[in-house]
Amino acid sequence: MIEIEKIAFKYKKKQVFTDFSLTIEKGKIYGLLGKNGAGKSTLLYLMNGLLIPSKGKLAYLGQNVSGRSPRVLENIFIVPEEFNLPNVSLKKYVKLNSTFYPKFSRQQLTDNLKHFELDALGDINLGALSMGQKKKVFMSFALAANTPLLIMDEPTNGLDIPGKSQFKKFIASNMSDERTMLISTHQVQDIEKLIEHVLILENSRLLLDASSDEICQKLYFANGVSQIDPKEALYVSPALQGYNALLPNLSEEESTLNLETLFNGVLANPEKVAALFAKEESLV
Repeated sequence: MIEIEKIAFKYKKKQVFTDFSLTIEKGKIYGLLGKNGAGKSTLLYLMNGLLIPSKGKLAYLGQNVSGRSPRVLENIFIVPEEFNLPNVSLKKYVKLNSTFYPKFSRQQLTDNLKHFELDALGDINLGALSMGQKKKVFMSFALAANTPLLIMDEPTNGLDIPGKSQFKKFIASNMSDERTMLISTHQVQDIEKLIEHVLILENSRLLLDASSDEICQKLYFANGVSQIDPKEALYVSPALQGYNALLPNLSEEESTLNLETLFNGVLANPEKVAALFAKEESLV
């Protein structure tokens, strides 16, 4: 769906990407993880054509994203971490903006608002809503746009606990084989059970690009164990009941993906993790 090939990008005083490549496939929910300043938001804006690489290729289904043609933009929707909604009614906002998305569904918007218990908004001025309510309305609109690619930057920031639970439910209910979602977040527990593919970005390079199934095949997540040998583990952290640890899955045991442990383990031992995921490729 998205092909990024050897792109470079820099701000005035900071080189963010150099010779960076990535492929985003159709029909998956991707989780993009990284520390502040790793380049996550820059990558999302490059995918949407809001930023333009100085070199390399960035294409959506073979079409240049940087050209920001209507044929490309009608298929991509981005929910940024910070945004403002205009001082207009929801009804007027929908009338003005839905025309840009050929597959927009008013019924789906109504259903999404109900998920967030906002179906009684009516013609309330959007500018008068709280930040959490604005985020719920904007995400409801984003999903109702029915774009094949939906990009979300820290979507659960500003949501209360019930809102985060509702977010997970309605993301799952709006997913299909024809749709791809890319979620960048620090709140890994909010999306852990949704993610099908993990991207970990550090210092503007990918340390991990693997499906959740592949990760659990090659890594073992020991959650709440009483004892652990630090020499065997890629990463160990104290937990309420013992330790959480990340280990090579040498005995091919089943375990449950823990994104926080995975993220810390990859950052702590990037070379060892890379070697585990490169073994099969090196034998081809």
